[in-house]
Amino acid sequence: MSVSSVSSVSAASPVSFQDALEKGYARASQTLRGIESIEVIGERANVEAGEIKEYVVDLKIVFTLEK
Repeated sequence: MSVSSVSSVSAASPVSFQDALEKGYARASQTLRGIESIEVIGERANVEAGEIKEYVVDLKIVFTLEK
């Protein structure tokens, strides 16, 4: 039997939502082992002077706990 845990992560990128997702996963995988899935909970963009400056994703990362 395996037991899973959930970690919430926010990640940002000046390029795109996809890039923010990939950066969030890359960072999470440095400290979390056994990542099973990632759910995008939300997306938003930070705007300055009428232009999008940063894409932000909120992630729910599910990973298996080690024995």
